[in-house]
Amino acid sequence: MSGETRIQLNVRITKETSNMLDEIVDYYQENTKLGRIYKGDVLTDIIEKSYEVMNKQKKLNKKF
Repeated sequence: MSGETRIQLNVRITKETSNMLDEIVDYYQENTKLGRIYKGDVLTDIIEKSYEVMNKQKKLNKKF
């Protein structure tokens, strides 16, 4: 990930959503051995996994 170009996203989210993200970051921090975990890393992971799931669903829908 360090060799990739990164962009900054500025988004507004609710306080509740921010609290959930903080909790997810804490979970990642406690359950991975990658060192310091940042919100951007967690969001990237969530988006990449969601993208994979979406593409799998698209492929399944094309078969039917």
